[in-house]
Amino acid sequence: MQTPLTLLATAGSKRVLLMQAARAQLRLPPAHVLEWRDWLAQPTLLDAALSQPGLLKVEPPGDDPAAHLLLLQAGCRLQDRAPVPAPEHGELLAMDAWFAGFNAAMQALATQLAGWPRARVVNAPAEISLMTDKLACQRHLAAHGIAIPALLGPVHGYNHLQSLLHEHDLDRVYLKPRYGSSASGVVAYRRNRAGRQQATTSATLSRADGQIRLFNVKRMARYETRHDIAALVDALAAQELYAEAWLNKPRCGDSHYDLRVVTLGGRPAHRVARIGDRMMTNLHLDNRRGDASGLLNAADLAALETASAQAARAFPASHVTGYDLVVRQGQAHVLEANAFGDLLPGLLWQGADTYTAQLNHV
Repeated sequence: MQTPLTLLATAGSKRVLLMQAARAQLRLPPAHVLEWRDWLAQPTLLDAALSQPGLLKVEPPGDDPAAHLLLLQAGCRLQDRAPVPAPEHGELLAMDAWFAGFNAAMQALATQLAGWPRARVVNAPAEISLMTDKLACQRHLAAHGIAIPALLGPVHGYNHLQSLLHEHDLDRVYLKPRYGSSASGVVAYRRNRAGRQQATTSATLSRADGQIRLFNVKRMARYETRHDIAALVDALAAQELYAEAWLNKPRCGDSHYDLRVVTLGGRPAHRVARIGDRMMTNLHLDNRRGDASGLLNAADLAALETASAQAARAFPASHVTGYDLVVRQGQAHVLEANAFGDLLPGLLWQGADTYTAQLNHV
């Protein structure tokens, strides 16, 4: 029986094109696409699809600047703060306000779904929100007994960071925007006893007219003066930031790597090594893919599968999720859960890409 599929997404985005291609390969009718911007303006547009037995998949709204701005503006209203201008391309601006708007949208979607009991979702809105709040997500994983890098908690600014490092007797940490994605604004920070410090990040500082702005770029920036590092950390902390202990990644020749695993129905499926010579190994930063099975021994493969399955059980209402892990010496730590972690074009598992596989599963 063919199950109709509706995508809350951005028409023409890479995710939509890959899903439509997978449906065509399986001789299924195209999915119906409801634009995020249209649903935000008129939620009842979704009712026709929900009134019929079928499946809804939520894709991220970030492919559409107009939808991003609508969520950002809604978040500013919810936080009773002055509206912010539309961010420029790559600008990291009021990420906390954006999340407030996104979280409210997911709550509204959950309420809307409750009115249509025959509708099914690939990933539940509440769990999408939880995975998008990176700090809350890591706390959630830890509460379910899943190994993660040690959390230092929220960072309120550069001076607070220094006090946290002193309190935990650490000189190396990762600083992560609470609501960021794809390494946006992530900072690898380290210092030594001589007082030297270094921050490596994809966030570039821009100073103009007495204002500091942040832009996410592919080319990593390195800051080494207290003046620049303090400005960077303070600007990120204003949008909510947290710190976790530095976890060394295993080596692969002159590079190092971590792993992305996609789970389907709670079971690990597609997996790929993300190999690079910089701190951040995200594939969109021009790092390269590697064969996970060729890099891991039997104990590491077992740890990878066990940890990703355990993590998936912490999100029982999400059927397609991605996890980033560091695996070494038979132990696995989950760096991040991703409700939208299936965008891995051309990566096959048992002969199917991530979109074809999930259609077969659901």
